[in-house]
Amino acid sequence: MLMKQTTSVMTLIMIIGLVLTGCKGEDFSYKESDSIKDKQVKIVFWDDNTGPQRTPIWEELISRFEKENPTIDVEYVGLPKDSAKVMFDAAIASGETPDVASVYASWLPEFSMRDALLPLDSYFSKWSEKDKINRRAIEFNKRIVSNQKLFGIPYTQNLDILWVRSDWFKEANLNTPETWYEFFRSVEMLTDKSNNRYGYTIRGGAGGSFQLQRMMYAYSGIETYFKDGKSTINDPKHVEFLKKYFAMYQTFTPISDITKDYKAMIAGFDSGTIAMVQHNIGSYAEHSEALDPDQFQAIPLPKSVKGHYVAEDGNTIGISIFKDTKHPEESWKFIRFINSKQAQSFWNQSVGQIPTNSDVLSEDWIKTSPHIQIAQKVYNDPNTILFEPPFYLPEYRTILNTIVDTGSQSVLSGKMTVEDFLDNWAEAMEAAQRQYEE
Repeated sequence: MLMKQTTSVMTLIMIIGLVLTGCKGEDFSYKESDSIKDKQVKIVFWDDNTGPQRTPIWEELISRFEKENPTIDVEYVGLPKDSAKVMFDAAIASGETPDVASVYASWLPEFSMRDALLPLDSYFSKWSEKDKINRRAIEFNKRIVSNQKLFGIPYTQNLDILWVRSDWFKEANLNTPETWYEFFRSVEMLTDKSNNRYGYTIRGGAGGSFQLQRMMYAYSGIETYFKDGKSTINDPKHVEFLKKYFAMYQTFTPISDITKDYKAMIAGFDSGTIAMVQHNIGSYAEHSEALDPDQFQAIPLPKSVKGHYVAEDGNTIGISIFKDTKHPEESWKFIRFINSKQAQSFWNQSVGQIPTNSDVLSEDWIKTSPHIQIAQKVYNDPNTILFEPPFYLPEYRTILNTIVDTGSQSVLSGKMTVEDFLDNWAEAMEAAQRQYEE
């Protein structure tokens, strides 16, 4: 059996740079004649979120898979979370895609429009364990792509929440916030600049747009992204929220927030300078390594001004096969393995997220994990609203990455008003919607 190779991020960046300037690597054109029975095969797997917590999890699962499948060698390639999408885009443009990869549901419409992914419908329909995978998540993945085909099998589900320093709240004799008024009040009450303590941290750098959008709709309770052809992004309730939210910058949050990405934001919370951070249940592993159980906890985002929880629909990550693979059968075998009870249980328990395999949901760790219980409380609440962003728009991610991320920094620096920021955002989405409908 070939020795598993782990490709460094720097090597990957160099490879992508070469292929974009005309240097072509191995041809991954699809050949139906490949067989998993007779020869040693290597497939390349790209992880969308490499790091000291998650990379070892994937390496362990790959090791288990290779032991069960001695003729298949899996090469692991880890991508930094905040630049993963750019690296996938470059790979698709150059024709140098991996065989199989971890792909966000929100990426599926664009990747399918670019004809980069292999439809999985026939594989999935013949899989004996297909009924164990969250049906709503499967249907969502099909609904958001233009041809309604299945391009990703979700292995984990997430939810945006607030991580709070429960010990700080106890010291201040404060209850954790259940309303938005209590949220803003707690941020102010827990800020003590003389001791380098801030009540909150804003993700002003890469990826901040996604969290901002989820916070806005969680506040407003608005259920639709478009109404009568107009985006609800610049709704007065969102203007109201962002004026309060951005006003916290530098007063109750660090000045460095304007450039903070995911890792810097989480590091601030785990190092003891931040009282509350808005992220998702998937950062549990980092928090549990840095803090004691009685120092932190997960709480839901406050209910909207309309009185109900709001969560983003389709907040899943799945495994997809890229169309140019030479080894679709082996790649599908890897997908089946990752979505098995044992693999999903190991990955989701280690990371702290919700499995999509129903066999895992009855395991003890699900019942004894407070943050998982919080997520299930929100999802199982009959009044919870699941709002659906326009993932189907090919420009959706690009708008968030280029217009919204940079625009929020302009607001934080005082160069743009909240109204202009939201109007620009809404106009970009409306233009993309009109083009999609043509």
